Amino acid sequence: MTNTNAGPELNTVPKLLARNAAKYPDAAAYREKEFGIWQSWSWSQAADEINALALGFLDLGVQPGDHIAIVGRNRPYFYWSMVAAQTVGAVPVPLYKDAVAEEMAFVLDHCTARFVVAEDQEQVDKIIDVQDDLKALDGVIYLDPRGMRKYNRDALFDYAEVQQAGRDKREQLLPELNARLDVQDYNTTCVMLYTSGTTGRPKGVVLSNQNIIETGRTTSEFDNLSVNDSVLAYLPMAWVGDFIFSIGQAYSAAFCVACPESPETMQHDLREVGPTYFFAPPRYFEGMLTSVQIRMEDASKSKQWLYKTVMENAATVGPALLDGKSVGLGARLKYQLGKLLITGPLKNTLGLSRVRVGYTAGEAIGPELFDFYRSLGINLKQLYGQTEASVFITQQRDGEVRADTVGTPSPGVELRIADSGEVFYRSPGSFVEYYENAKSTAETKDAEGWVATGDAGFIEPATGQLRIIDRAKDVGKLNDGTMFAPKFVENKLKFYANILEAVVFGNQKDNCVAFINIDLTAVGNWAERNNIAYSSYQELAAHPRVYEMIQENITAVNESVAQDEFLSGCQITRFLILHKELDADDGEMTRTQKVRRNVIADKFSDLLDALYGDVSEIHTKTEVTYEDGRKGSISATLEVRDTKTFPRKQVAA
Repeated sequence: MTNTNAGPELNTVPKLLARNAAKYPDAAAYREKEFGIWQSWSWSQAADEINALALGFLDLGVQPGDHIAIVGRNRPYFYWSMVAAQTVGAVPVPLYKDAVAEEMAFVLDHCTARFVVAEDQEQVDKIIDVQDDLKALDGVIYLDPRGMRKYNRDALFDYAEVQQAGRDKREQLLPELNARLDVQDYNTTCVMLYTSGTTGRPKGVVLSNQNIIETGRTTSEFDNLSVNDSVLAYLPMAWVGDFIFSIGQAYSAAFCVACPESPETMQHDLREVGPTYFFAPPRYFEGMLTSVQIRMEDASKSKQWLYKTVMENAATVGPALLDGKSVGLGARLKYQLGKLLITGPLKNTLGLSRVRVGYTAGEAIGPELFDFYRSLGINLKQLYGQTEASVFITQQRDGEVRADTVGTPSPGVELRIADSGEVFYRSPGSFVEYYENAKSTAETKDAEGWVATGDAGFIEPATGQLRIIDRAKDVGKLNDGTMFAPKFVENKLKFYANILEAVVFGNQKDNCVAFINIDLTAVGNWAERNNIAYSSYQELAAHPRVYEMIQENITAVNESVAQDEFLSGCQITRFLILHKELDADDGEMTRTQKVRRNVIADKFSDLLDALYGDVSEIHTKTEVTYEDGRKGSISATLEVRDTKTFPRKQVAA
């Protein structure tokens, strides 16, 4: 596709940087909290840092087309590294910082990375452990020198020293830098991001400048994002969402990217920054709601009554006000009083007081969860996207926000639904290819540019809004022919604070069963209030009263599911509570916290057989990975329980 809205002067990210440095030289581009103090860099200062690093890359011998991997927590230095790599014609490849050495080795070897920009000793050590298998690797650039004094420096470079070398040799290297910038255009590769690998090895998704810039520009215009906005960058840099928010949109709209001090301080830092633009996956919003529910359970009876009274009114008034609908004077006054007493302080505690636009995506969000945040007056909307689309496929317009849809096509996006029910799209953000994987590219993207999402859904004729049912590979049928869509049930289960994760099975079976992970924080708090002693997750998960509590949650979900004429067959008939939390280190989830359903079914096949058998308990032994990478195993005897189901709603003729 050919761009018609941006001239050649804005067809690469480095050119957008130059535009911002010239047009908004003193506006904040980056903020970072370190040692308890917020530091800030303007666009002109950021441009200086990035150009110095780019010159330093030239001094190291970085060539056009080289891959430079970046691994660490969200910090301005790593965003600068990505743009500096683009500036010299190289391709940035961000990695997940919590990936183990073997996972990093696969990506580094697959993309033949020549250099890695790493945060600290921990990340450097991972690379050193696998460097013998990385034939293309020429060096590692580290940001934090602590603990590195006695390391062999032949292939290790200090980030600050690389920048200084670039500054010292500026006059010598600048002509080459300008020459490389001059040959870049919309077709130049902007970034390579690896998929989460829910069904196999991750694939390298090649995204061009056109993909990122067009998507960043049009979606920024969609929500009126500008230099006056700000975003908190706390999600993994290897995830496409962080890249489009913190690079694509940030450079297009020139807003500020703020980085928290650490994952542990993120919530506190969120309150201090008060971003106007915010994204979080459903799991994050679930966790925040769980913390609110726990606090209310510990509150006095009078506070609980006040909270309940305010939230009952807010549930109808809050969303109506966001959608611009008429609200009666009495209800509006009651809402404003509730805002003064409850919802305002609560929004401030959550760090969302200044949020003008909020999005969630990645997994479907439960309607109860979605409605809770909108009742607070938070303009939370849903978008639907994937790495191959540069994130955005659909998004919700203000005034057209619903919990059961993911919106209408984003600007420039076309949608179609195949006969099989699979969703296809075509857009300026559609990826170029899977790196060195022509077969998968051809299977996903056809000659006309239509990309298969792998998701099943349909477009509502009256509204044009897209409804996603589930992953196409996960949607199936029960033996009686009724539809099986596990995510529909799992999201209802995860609304309950006690349930962290749920995995539902039932395809080509007579009924549905579930594995449950309890939320240790929520259930642990409940246990303390009820004088229930426990010494581990495993012991608490096996407690009879915990089983009773989860059984009540499942019964309530079954009653709700029974009202859906298409999915009423997905009621859970039996369940068990797993003896361990599902973990990415054990291969049960991706690094973006998506369940690997097939892996779980294979790994816990004995438990699945027990759920479909007639036993009331099952003894099992499971291999686990400890934080230091060592392997071990845990054994447990798990209870298997039946649950109450309800008459199914009949499908209308």
